[in-house]
Amino acid sequence: MILIGLDPGLATTGWGIIAADGNRLSHVANGQISTSASTPLPERLVTLNTALTDILLEHRPGGAAVEEVFINSNPQSTLKLGQARGVLLLTVAAQGIAIGEYAARLVKKAVVGTGAAEKAQVHAMVMRLLPGIKIAGPDAADALAVAITHAHHIASQRRVPGR
Repeated sequence: MILIGLDPGLATTGWGIIAADGNRLSHVANGQISTSASTPLPERLVTLNTALTDILLEHRPGGAAVEEVFINSNPQSTLKLGQARGVLLLTVAAQGIAIGEYAARLVKKAVVGTGAAEKAQVHAMVMRLLPGIKIAGPDAADALAVAITHAHHIASQRRVPGR
């Protein structure tokens, strides 16, 4: 199954696509969607929608996962992150793709083994789990970690009797 992971951000949204075959994972593609702070908010949201739609149409994932919004000390930043995340959820859902949502701590725990892992540790484990890949940046590494978490979650659900 092809899965896409998304690390939402208004300035930079990371995306990562993997193929999951049971416990075997392989890298398909990754990148970042960037918008300029000097561009009006509605145009930035359209850029996220258009770029993600193109990625979805090119790779045709069968599932998606998005990192949940964390609350930070700046309410305006949290609001903008929520708006970007909403556009991503809408764009994926409009393609008829089922979406899993994961807290950042859960993603870190699934990939590194501890929910308090640093970004560098997440990046290193993604490189280890998907050897030989070139990661487009830290947001893409986080998105790949979200996709890996989703793949593990799906595999665990299949192993539980009655599901």
